[in-house]
Amino acid sequence: MARADDLAVFLGQPGPVARLWLSRVRGSSPRETGTEMFVRECALFGTIGGGQLEHLAIDAARALLARGDMAADLDLPLGPAIGQCCGGRVEVSVLRMSASDKTKTIAAARDADAALPAVYILGAGHVGRALAAQFQHLPVRAVLIDQRVDELNLCEASVEKRISAIPEFDIQTAPRGSAFIVLTHDHGLDFLLASAALQRRDAAYVGLIGSATKRAKFKSWCRKHCDGVSVAPLICPIGAGGSRDKRPAVIAAQVVAEVITALTSETAAIHPRWGAASHIAAQ
Repeated sequence: MARADDLAVFLGQPGPVARLWLSRVRGSSPRETGTEMFVRECALFGTIGGGQLEHLAIDAARALLARGDMAADLDLPLGPAIGQCCGGRVEVSVLRMSASDKTKTIAAARDADAALPAVYILGAGHVGRALAAQFQHLPVRAVLIDQRVDELNLCEASVEKRISAIPEFDIQTAPRGSAFIVLTHDHGLDFLLASAALQRRDAAYVGLIGSATKRAKFKSWCRKHCDGVSVAPLICPIGAGGSRDKRPAVIAAQVVAEVITALTSETAAIHPRWGAASHIAAQ
């Protein structure tokens, strides 16, 4: 389920809801200006950074709902007085949501979902499915692509699953700034797809599963078949964090870290509202 759908479910439940957001941030803070969360009497959606900051803001929001007030503002120093050591200062705005507010918030969330960076996982084998399982929880639009229906059907992650006879076309039509992780069942196809991603010259990340030897072979192949394509941006091996553990879930965790680092260096300022910790939680 998309994050906007989760939020729509949360806001659609009976009872009042308060929206709270960081309206001003000075100095060091756990989250950026504009970060928001939503508070009910017994449930939460999202996070503004956790710790005492969030605890005090939630208490203020629930007190506002209990009193029947419409709005409130907090000015909180992130220092010893509240048990935090960030050193900055934040202003938090709290608003009781009307039906119109909820509609506008859900629409904005759908726009944010549509604008999330795309991650194309090219190959639905063990590592591809492990990647999908982890990316489903992150602020990206993950697409798992394979020519094999049976392999795609093994994926239980909540990501887009796409059967594609010509995955090069999926690469060519992907949005600018997408990430491409190539790990098919065929080395020749790996080379074709990795070269197609590199030829775009606008990818945030291009990764190819394999060893240093495979990278060298790919570089030689590109000299013969891909005039002018630079292999320098290619990440191969992927997830080369020094671990010797070759289990798919471990490899996937290392690759996810690489991809998210590459994506957030370009998009963190564009998509501040959705964090990996956004969730519905009973309190």
